[in-house]
Amino acid sequence: MLIGYARCASSGDDEQVERDQLLKLGVEPGQIHVDHGLSGIDRPRPALAAALGAVSARDMLVVTSLDRLARSVPDLSDITSDLSRRDVLLMFDGVVHDPKDPIGETVFSMLSTTFAQFESGLLRLRLHESVAQRKASGAFKGRKPKLTPEQQAKMFDLYERHESSVPELMKRFSLSQPAVYQYLARERTLRSSPEPPPDH
Repeated sequence: MLIGYARCASSGDDEQVERDQLLKLGVEPGQIHVDHGLSGIDRPRPALAAALGAVSARDMLVVTSLDRLARSVPDLSDITSDLSRRDVLLMFDGVVHDPKDPIGETVFSMLSTTFAQFESGLLRLRLHESVAQRKASGAFKGRKPKLTPEQQAKMFDLYERHESSVPELMKRFSLSQPAVYQYLARERTLRSSPEPPPDH
């Protein structure tokens, strides 16, 4: 039997993406367990408890990646040790690992001490959740433009009148060369757009 599990962000479409991937890996819809929230060491994980309770010897726990299964290397070690002891197969990154197979046994052993890659994946997931929560609350507006509309217009005029070169604009406005060209293109598009007819 295949049992799917995922830790997902509290908001956004993260859960649906994970469910779709688990379905593609062969997990039945009714066998997918999802916990919400990617940060917090002490956050309860009832779905993980349910998933681990649902698997028995020669069943398979399916996750899309290890950072969706555990929230730290010690946590990963505890989970995989339990699975190995109970002779439960583990699929992650689309590959099945059998604790009774010599290669699978090695993988399970390695998971007790791994991974820098795993930890960096956790950081990405936590950042994703933080941004999603801030967007939902209206606190996250994304990166603000470095130049105001007035400064952008001034830059464009200086360039078009040949009063300043691109290197000079870079220095004057503290921008990189690609950024200067982006602002110039943005202002050119703005000025070439037809003005709306006046209200009557």
